Parts: sequence; structure tokens; C-alpha cells
Amino acid sequence: MARMENGRQSVDTRSIRTISSSHIDDESSLGSDSEINGFTSDRQTDKYGFIGGAQQHTEESAQDLPPQVLRQRELKWLDMLSHWDKWMIKRFNKVRLRCQKGIPPALRGRAWLYLSGGKVKKEQNRGKFQELDSQPGDPKWVDVIEKDLHRQFPFHEMFVSRGGHGQQDLFRVLKAYTLYRPEEGYCQAQAPIAAVLLMHMPAEDAFWGLVQICEKYLPGYYSPGLEAIQLDGEILFAVLRRVSPVAFRHLEKHKIDPILYMTEWFMCAFSRTLPWASVLRVWDMFLCDGVKIIFRVGLVLLKCMLGTREKLKACQGQYETMELLRALEPRYMQEGFLVREILEVPVTARDVERENYTQLKRWKKNRGELNFKSPPRMHGARVVLLSEPPRRQDLQQNPTIVLDVPQPTPQLKKKGKEENRSFKKKSIKKPQPVGEIPNPYSLPNDPPPPAADPPAPPPAGNESPEAAPQTDTEPPRQQPAPPTDLPPPKESPLQQSTQSLSSTEQDTYL
Repeated sequence: MARMENGRQSVDTRSIRTISSSHIDDESSLGSDSEINGFTSDRQTDKYGFIGGAQQHTEESAQDLPPQVLRQRELKWLDMLSHWDKWMIKRFNKVRLRCQKGIPPALRGRAWLYLSGGKVKKEQNRGKFQELDSQPGDPKWVDVIEKDLHRQFPFHEMFVSRGGHGQQDLFRVLKAYTLYRPEEGYCQAQAPIAAVLLMHMPAEDAFWGLVQICEKYLPGYYSPGLEAIQLDGEILFAVLRRVSPVAFRHLEKHKIDPILYMTEWFMCAFSRTLPWASVLRVWDMFLCDGVKIIFRVGLVLLKCMLGTREKLKACQGQYETMELLRALEPRYMQEGFLVREILEVPVTARDVERENYTQLKRWKKNRGELNFKSPPRMHGARVVLLSEPPRRQDLQQNPTIVLDVPQPTPQLKKKGKEENRSFKKKSIKKPQPVGEIPNPYSLPNDPPPPAADPPAPPPAGNESPEAAPQTDTEPPRQQPAPPTDLPPPKESPLQQSTQSLSSTEQDTYL
């Protein structure tokens, strides 16, 4: 039976089988990922791994590409990832354009790791995640993390089961971050960020992707006091005046503070708000161009929901407005529509920084200094790359699956070399000098073939013309060419058949 949760219709999860990891024998067949994660035959997942829920894939919410277009994009992305530093420095606009078109699903995890700078960070800190993973962690944060694990994408097959592999890796990543940045600790909004990364990459890569997002893309968002998210809320509200004056005046009239509706949007990078196809496209652009994409998505949603007077007739007060922003219309969140609107919003990284400077001065005037000073924000993958220039070996892709291939024995190897040599000798033959072959059908004027042993001298007075000795001008053991001025001699039938056979062969091979 379906029931309503937070204004959304969800599927009853009582039929989803969960298996505790403590009851699984490592040597039994019950320990497969699909069974540990609660996936059964009566549950069909979509192409993103969702069993149900509001983010499940539908034909209306996503755009499917033809296979040939997808293969072409994969080849282009493979070429970019193989020469990443050159593309980012010399042809970044092309990288941005391909991110806007959408990263191929097969390469999305690797591309996200390269865009965020997590690949370089991982290579420059080899063994760091294993060191943090082996430590027990702060009990204060461990207890909070364990309570939040089952709340992250409960309708995704990776996180549907308590104690499944997805929840175990999510716990490892979040616990490692609390040890990596103990001054920040753990924030609940980090869990969906880490979960999205884990859907596309291993735990170690997801950890470094989370580090880059928290430190470079959204610095200060998850620090105590949430001052950075409040500051960005004021920036969003100020930019809204230029993008949609109608929506701005309505929110200002009813004194609706930005922190009331944009906190989950920004802190979770819309991963808990949009359909999943739209989430992936937003993340493709967000990791390429930085936080301005998050601002653009928020502005598009506010403009679409509150941008006309007809829409404002249905929300006359603060409560009605908040309910409208919590239940966004699906047509405004569809992949194709949303991406087009995002690209048309005239908000650049310079606009964000200019407004950030203005709001920071106002904050200091009204509230004093910030309690938590976060590092400067990086706007896009190119700035992140230039801030930490990578070495060539940092960008090389290590194989994720290593197969133990048995080496050939020395005898077989030697035999293979000998066969190869013999094959080369057979295929490339040197021209051999043609020896003298006696003609069994000699003409009357042909000299006799040379004998192996010198024949006995003939008796005197019985010399024949055939036995005349050769002159000194003729080369030894070489037949003289027939004279051209003599008429051709008559041929015997056997000679005619032999010459016709040779001419037939020549005609055939020519």
C-alpha cells in the first residue's frame, strides 16, 4: 500500500527484505551484494538503482540518448581523461560544453573524481584513507552517523538494507571525514553528498570527492553554526531581485527568510530535491563550474514557482508559500527543461563573488565577525586544478580490476620464439641462384649439358658438329641465345604442348 510521507507518495517498505550482516556466513552464497542490500526478485529497479520513491526514473523526467551518440561521447571523454591537464588548461570551454551535455554514465564516477580534484588529492595522500579507516573514531560522531545511515536514499538498492555494503561504506567515509577534519566534525547534510558519490565510485574515491566538495566547492557549509549557508542565502535573495523581481517582492513582503527554503537545496546540492536524472546533470555542471550552478538552480525554481502573479494568487501567506516551495511541480524539475533554464540564467561566478563581498560587509556590520573562517571558495574545476597543480603520475588511471594471468613456461616461450623465427624465415626468403637445369626437349642446335665427369676423348676422325668445343667468348655453363635472323625451327607436338601450358599459366597469374 502507498502512503504519504512529507507530502510525497511512497511505497510501503514492509515487503522489502532486509538481512542483517551479522547472520551472513562469508562462505555461503547468501553474502551477495543484491541479497545483503535487500533486493529481491519481486522488486524491479530502474536504471539508476532505485526501487521506488519520488526520485525513481520515469520517461517524463529524463532524456535517453541513442546508443551511437552515447558511444561517441564516451570516446571523447576517454580522450579527455587520458590528457586531462592539457584539456583543462587549454580547452576548458570544450570540457564545460561536454559537461553541460551530460557525462556518459559509464565514465561519470571517474569524471567527477577528476573534475573535483579528488584524483590528485588521493594520489598526493596515498594511504591516508586506510589510516583513517582503521581508527575507531570519536564516539560522539560515530553514534550520530549510525543513526543517519538508514535515512540516506532508502529506496536505492545500495542503501535499502541496514548493515548492507552501501551503508557500511557510507559509515566509513563519514567517519573518516570526522577524523580528517575534527574541527568540523559531522553534519547531517554530508551524508547524502557522500551517498551520491558512493553510487559512482569506491569508498576511498568517494572520501576524497567529499573532501574536495566540503573544502573547495562549498567551504564552511558543514561547519558549526552554518554561517556560510546563511551568507549564501542572503546572496541568493539579493540576486533574485535581478532575475525575478516578482518572486523577490513576494518573499520580502511575507518576510520569508532564505534559510527556510534553500538550506536543503544548497547543502545537499539538490540531491534530495530533484528527480535523479536531473540530479546527475546538475552535478555534472556543478563539479565543472562550481557553486554558481547551485545558485542558478535555486533561482530557476523560485522563478518558476513564484515568478508570475497568477501563481501568487494561490499562496497569499507565509505558510502557503512554504508549502508551494516544498512541493515543486514536476514539470519544472524535468531534465531537459531544467538544464535549458540553468544555462540561460545570467549569473556568473563574478556576480556571486561581488555579492558575497557585499553581504559579508553587511554581516560584519550587523552581527560581527564570523565565528568560523572557511577557506576561499573555488569556482570550478579549472580553478581547483590550478590551485593544486598535479604531477603527471597523479592523473594516470590505475586499473580497478587486476587479473592474475599465468605466465607461460620458459619452454613454451622458447618454442614460441623458435616458431616465430621459422615463420619469418619462411615468409621472407632470399632469392636463390638458379642452377643449370638440363632441357629434356633440346633443340638440334642446343649445346649438350655439361657432364659431371669429363667424358673420354672421342676417336680421331669421328667428330660431330654437336661435340664441337665452346668458344672462349661464351660464359661457362650458360646456354647461348638463339639467333634472331634464323627462321624458327619446326616444333614437335610435345614441345607445342609444353609451351602452351607455360603461356596459359602466365596469362592466369597476370
